[in-house]
Amino acid sequence: MDGAKIDLKRIVSTPFEENTFIARLAQRDDCVVVDPGLEPEKTIRYLETQGLRPAAILVTHGHSDHIGGNGALKDRWPDCPLVIGSKEVSKLTDPKGNLSAMFGVGLVSPPADVTVDHGQTYSAAGLDFEVREIPGHSIGHVVFVVKDHCPPWVFVGDVIFSGSIGRTDFPDGDFHALAKGIREELFTLPDETVLLPGHGPKTTVGEEKRTNPFVGLQAGDSMGE
Repeated sequence: MDGAKIDLKRIVSTPFEENTFIARLAQRDDCVVVDPGLEPEKTIRYLETQGLRPAAILVTHGHSDHIGGNGALKDRWPDCPLVIGSKEVSKLTDPKGNLSAMFGVGLVSPPADVTVDHGQTYSAAGLDFEVREIPGHSIGHVVFVVKDHCPPWVFVGDVIFSGSIGRTDFPDGDFHALAKGIREELFTLPDETVLLPGHGPKTTVGEEKRTNPFVGLQAGDSMGE
């Protein structure tokens, strides 16, 4: 895949302004959907308008705003595998675990078709995704690294944002685990690596290393801790 062009589309869903990403190799009609949000009709409309077929649904973690569109996509494309980290599987069908119960919604997703763990590579639509587990926002949160793109891309979910990090006050949250994971699994990537978060604009490894007030070089604890 060296030198191949990857097209990327971002679709924002209300009410949490969650980013759903659609990635595909140019000139192909299959693609990967990352974190289908709570307005799946936007994603389905885009895929159908563009003549695209999802080859996989990749889920970074099981919170409701990142799985809210799974059911609609699976209804439309039932053979498309739903892929999530193995420690997040239970959240798909547990409204309390996926945090929808606190809003009185009781959202559930179809179950996982494929589970992945740290260090594995998952391939779909001609793209290879390296799985890295970074707990702290959610206990089994994974990120998907596309090393074959230049610069590399990482779908980071709610691990890190431009100038911020994911919340750690949920039942399975842990700030120290999140900071450690960011530094060991993201900040070791090249500075030009593009981080594609679950909310807000894209950023880069270098930018966050320099300026992120929670985990950057100027943060209170050292990079080695």
